[in-house]
Amino acid sequence: MHKDAEFIALNIAILTLSDSRTFENDTSGQVLEDSLKEAGHNLAARELCKDEIYTSRAIVSSWIADPGIDVIISTGGTGLTQRDSTPEALKPLFDQNIEGFGELFRQLSYEEIGSSTVQSRALAGLANQTLVFCLPGSTGACRTGWNRILKEQLDSSHRPCNFAAQTRSGAKLP
Repeated sequence: MHKDAEFIALNIAILTLSDSRTFENDTSGQVLEDSLKEAGHNLAARELCKDEIYTSRAIVSSWIADPGIDVIISTGGTGLTQRDSTPEALKPLFDQNIEGFGELFRQLSYEEIGSSTVQSRALAGLANQTLVFCLPGSTGACRTGWNRILKEQLDSSHRPCNFAAQTRSGAKLP
């Protein structure tokens, strides 16, 4: 870390896509919420919706348009089952794809779950100065994504570079 770099708390929204989870049993969304708060960020919103293309796209679109939200993290819907539709729902919203996120996530995930990681379609992009990260629905995958990628990359003091600088809040950095 660079000693002179300033930490900026980002406003992060969490969306859980699931046909079976409720707020009471959404351990993945809760891990993300607890982790972002522990890192010093702000929870801007948290919602849960069925894994449906247009419902999830509408929620994320409204968050992308909200100047008070810097980052969106979704959990769920990134697999290959018939109900998994997160990439189809959200990728069309991206102004730019962040290819390295999915690549790195799968590399790290391979260390934990082996070749099953090839079924993950984790992805990320930037839309209207809002970062969007799509993680698998498992609690372990959310921990891996947060602890091994997002925690550092959403920290504006992390060097040599970080994602925070791409957001509205991060644009205020010198």
